[in-house]
Amino acid sequence: MAITSANQLELLQTAEAVAREKMIDPGLVVDAMEESLARAAKSRYGSEMDIRVSIDRKTGKATFTRVRSVVEDDALENYQSEFTVEQATPYMADPKVGDTYVEEVPPVEMGRIAAQSAKQVILQRVREAERDRQYEEFKDRAGTIINGLVKREEFGNVIVDVGAGEGILRRNEKIGRESYRPNDRIRCYIKDVRREPRGPQIFLSRTAPEFMSELFKMEVPEIYDGIIQIKAVARDPGSRAKIAVISNDGSIDPVGACVGMRGSRVQAVVNELQGEKIDIIPWNDDQPTFLVNALQPAEVSKVVLDEEAGKIEVVVPEEQLSLAIGRRGQNVRLASQLTGLDIDIMTEEEESSRRQKEFEARTGLFMETLDLDEFFAQLLVSEGFTSLEEVAYVELDELLVIDGVDDSTAAELQARARDHLEAKAKAAIDAARALGAEDSLIQFEGLTPVMIEALAKDDIKTLEDFATCADWELAGGWTNNNGERIKDDGILEPFGMTLEEAQTMVMTARVMLGWVDPDDLLGDQGEADDLAEDGDEETGA
Repeated sequence: MAITSANQLELLQTAEAVAREKMIDPGLVVDAMEESLARAAKSRYGSEMDIRVSIDRKTGKATFTRVRSVVEDDALENYQSEFTVEQATPYMADPKVGDTYVEEVPPVEMGRIAAQSAKQVILQRVREAERDRQYEEFKDRAGTIINGLVKREEFGNVIVDVGAGEGILRRNEKIGRESYRPNDRIRCYIKDVRREPRGPQIFLSRTAPEFMSELFKMEVPEIYDGIIQIKAVARDPGSRAKIAVISNDGSIDPVGACVGMRGSRVQAVVNELQGEKIDIIPWNDDQPTFLVNALQPAEVSKVVLDEEAGKIEVVVPEEQLSLAIGRRGQNVRLASQLTGLDIDIMTEEEESSRRQKEFEARTGLFMETLDLDEFFAQLLVSEGFTSLEEVAYVELDELLVIDGVDDSTAAELQARARDHLEAKAKAAIDAARALGAEDSLIQFEGLTPVMIEALAKDDIKTLEDFATCADWELAGGWTNNNGERIKDDGILEPFGMTLEEAQTMVMTARVMLGWVDPDDLLGDQGEADDLAEDGDEETGA
């Protein structure tokens, strides 16, 4: 094949045709042709030579040149592409190190093998350019909905033609058991676009919560315009979903706008999601109120929120329990996803029984430790006293409000409580010392004797041991494992230690040991205060 002797304009015409077909820049195709011709020339003149080819973008004429660089005498390695100043003198007027000498060489006639190699180079470069174009086109479309045509199904994964490329809808991203045939129309959410060696990978989804959000945005103009905002979405794909919405305009009902006239808007979304039932819930900044809404259609009697643990207890009438939990726990699971809280559901009878057990346990504690009769112990619990510490150190006036308690009785109660606490503290310290706890830990401010004993039992016996602890190891916390919240028990959690208290105590221990410079802590606190002040100014506080 003799490309160099062919019509020179044919090169440009070929480049234009390929560029149009692949929707890429014709210049990239011409660059690939130049590279392929240069390879062919190197195979003819020698691979050590630096042969370059330039194709005129107007005439299509290919010019072959040989380039040689001027180098130091001791740096000469390739005699075909480099030469010294002395060797360059016959060719150049005043050669200097770093100069290049370019001379034109005769074009080559490409044989069958060279032509095939050139074709592979052009195809490879065109393919790379096409992949780059596809990636650039789709990378900014992640997070949007796209319409496509089903091309084929491979091992349960659906390959979708999305126009300028192919997307993959994995088996676990399909709704239920839906199946597709070639040329079926399909609407998907672009979950991710990645650049990979084999080309851009466009990952599609029909189960993502964002897919439902985008569908509502398409069907509800108020959402598209920002008048109504979608705050949270929870889905059990193909079965049921909950979506929380709020209106920025007091005159517009967010739930009614999403439902539409005779349910037309929500029905369009339901049809796209294979009949998935959708509960549209008004968002509320007050978490207990929002949770009551999220558990619809079940009725809630009472809500008890534990913000620190991210846990919430919901009390419902006996006849509402199955409705609140839902089939296979679906309703409470979706409500938990929507609110981001761990939800415990109990009936009024169960809650009453639990409270009764707590009442009896506290009554028994006061009877045993304060040597009281049952009636007097019940009076203390009824007045809200839950621990010996409260009895021992509360203001005397708070004990005097109890019927039948005078000054001397109140003082005696406090004396008994303090004596018991002191005996318990001494026993705890003795036990901790027996386990090996050292004075550096025992004398650390903020740790009670029972806390020190608990730490010693967990092999934390010195201030150095304590300073290496993480706050969650002491106070407990929650971790997410594949969307499931798992409780991490803290060593000092039973004693009411919070994460903030644990963090402060650990940092104090590190300062005392000289591991942390206190000035650095003050600097960090100053920056935090400055940020808080800036936030107050912005909000007009």
